[in-house]
Amino acid sequence: MHPPVPIVLSKSASLGRVALAYAVAGGAGAGWLLVGPDSGRRWLDALIADLLATLVVFIASRLYGNSSFYDAYWSVVPPLVFLYWWTCGGVGFDDPRAWLVFVVVLLWAVRLTLNWAVSWPGLAHEDWRYPLLRERAGRLEIVVDLLAIHVFPTLQVFLALVPLFLVTRADARPFGVLDVVAAVVGVAAIALETAADLQMRAFVREGRPGQAMDRGLWAWSRHPNYFGEFGFWVSCALFGLAADPGQAWWVFAGALAMLAMFQGASIPMMEERSLARRPDYQRVIDTVPRFVPRPPRRSMS
Repeated sequence: MHPPVPIVLSKSASLGRVALAYAVAGGAGAGWLLVGPDSGRRWLDALIADLLATLVVFIASRLYGNSSFYDAYWSVVPPLVFLYWWTCGGVGFDDPRAWLVFVVVLLWAVRLTLNWAVSWPGLAHEDWRYPLLRERAGRLEIVVDLLAIHVFPTLQVFLALVPLFLVTRADARPFGVLDVVAAVVGVAAIALETAADLQMRAFVREGRPGQAMDRGLWAWSRHPNYFGEFGFWVSCALFGLAADPGQAWWVFAGALAMLAMFQGASIPMMEERSLARRPDYQRVIDTVPRFVPRPPRRSMS
């Protein structure tokens, strides 16, 4: 089975369709939380609502023949999930840690969503990885579209977000130094991602086909945006650790899953594509660190 032919609309019309799909998805998730069976576990209720909303976005992706309908979903949902946990949790709206977490998560969500909205041309464009995954799946392309492109990222983001559930529990530890550290890590990571995106956008505007980006932050890391993203999820884990140090054995699982995805899937796919499209990229690989920013190496040539 093959996806429907993509529907081409203007950028403004495309953003309107995505916003409408997200509103319907949000309504489906909220409806479950309001009238659906109560599991007695707020984290599980939020996960079910998140998956229902993801299913709505998947249906919209299929209707419009474009899985990039999902692209902004994983940056829109986290503040809403945290607000649900906070509203129904055991800490009040005077809790300093909860406010600090909300501000950091909201900053991250607004930055990432705006970056997508500015960069996305509209439904005339689909992330190049999605057709590749569907083509490799053959007759199972709809299964890969649902599970790999929609459900898996939702589960991964939710896993990385779960440490913030600890922040909303009545037995959370009092606000302390580790919360400040978590906030500094989160804000620094967001600032790093923002700078990297702005530098890349300026480079793309110069219009130099075949040339690889190796300036600014991109001279210190081939993927500074992914490093910043990982830093944000480490920040979430640190907030959870500050709220309940006894949960240290699992709170970093989501951040580590993000790191594994970046290192095992996202970065290899990006680098393979860059090598095919940019003859100069091998020089970048030889001189610029892959992930953690540090001074570039000298070329051996």
